[in-house]
Amino acid sequence: MNRRAFLLAGMAGMAVLSLGRMARALYEVANEGLWPKTWPKELEPLRKQARTLVGPLAPYMFQYYEIPFTKREEFEAAWPHLLKVTTKGAPIFLVRSPNRWMGATLAAGVRVHSPPKDTLQPEAPLPGKPADRETWKWTNYIELVVDGQIVDLNRIALPAETPIVDERFVAK
Repeated sequence: MNRRAFLLAGMAGMAVLSLGRMARALYEVANEGLWPKTWPKELEPLRKQARTLVGPLAPYMFQYYEIPFTKREEFEAAWPHLLKVTTKGAPIFLVRSPNRWMGATLAAGVRVHSPPKDTLQPEAPLPGKPADRETWKWTNYIELVVDGQIVDLNRIALPAETPIVDERFVAK
């Protein structure tokens, strides 16, 4: 009986690992920021420390740009320029540190969600709830990983006209 339980547990574990690998295989990952050249030039030095994910599947190849920060001054200098790449009216989603997504952990920083490059879909929100990420999938919006030291909400200005969705204390 113990042997059967052991074998079943082992097979279940292998299945879970296989699913995780398949999910990552659906994304292209680059260990640099491959965002458009039209973004503010002040963000150029951050390309080397960023990570780009494109996926999951064609024709919906969304872009995700992760920019980790290890120095508060560097983040605070970049923050106003990061706000310039968002779609007007798109929210900022606040998430708790550390934030693990697609095989990497972001302790403090920004993840910019962008729609597919070649799409006929207008860059606008879908009808729905403003706090629902699905509403904003065809826009550029920011997910801010808040650690309270490098990314400190008491030290940066959040735009008054921008909706803020605080997911830091939501049980997952």
